[in-house]
Amino acid sequence: MACRQCPRLVEYRERVARQKRFAFRNEEYWGRPLPSFGDRRARLLILGLAPAAHGGNRTGRMFTGDRSGDFLFSALYRAGFANQPISAGRDDGLALREAYVTAAVRCCPPANKPAPGEQANCRPYLERELQLLTGVKAVVALGKFAFDVYLGVLKRQGKLPPRVSYKFGHGACYRLLPPLPALLASYHPSQQNTFTGRLTPRMFDAVFRHARRLSDGPSFAGQI
Repeated sequence: MACRQCPRLVEYRERVARQKRFAFRNEEYWGRPLPSFGDRRARLLILGLAPAAHGGNRTGRMFTGDRSGDFLFSALYRAGFANQPISAGRDDGLALREAYVTAAVRCCPPANKPAPGEQANCRPYLERELQLLTGVKAVVALGKFAFDVYLGVLKRQGKLPPRVSYKFGHGACYRLLPPLPALLASYHPSQQNTFTGRLTPRMFDAVFRHARRLSDGPSFAGQI
């Protein structure tokens, strides 16, 4: 990917790649938009916010090389969606099984806060993925931003019923109009959430156990 539609994101991702974090000073940073990662036969889609400046923007793979990725892929491993719990780099042997990881924004944003126009510029990539991933039966939105972006895409496409509201909350699950996949909400596995105990491994595992049941069988709604 060589997109340069968002000047602020282009400047930031490339500046981070030049200046680097001291711990990674000898590494070559990716410094470009990130492609999605996973199994094209996915039954589960995981939607995040955006790459981390010294995680995905460094390694070139979604949720790879930072604590958020460690938390996510270890949970996917325990739920049977990954062949290993470690995600350190693009050549570490990690493979997803019937799962696909993507993000609402493909370049790392300053302070992890994309502007509305930047998200809009990335939206066609997500829309195209949703068209191509025809086997998805469950979507896990990591954080309210991803939750709102996903629902926004469906709303723009006229796929949501009018006058129905969807409230973000960890563990919430919504059955959307068939043949849309079920939508699950989770707190984002950021250090702000995991270090403070707002999101624990047990809470995260519950989300992906629910996602496993949804991906293996008929969709249903409810709470974990």
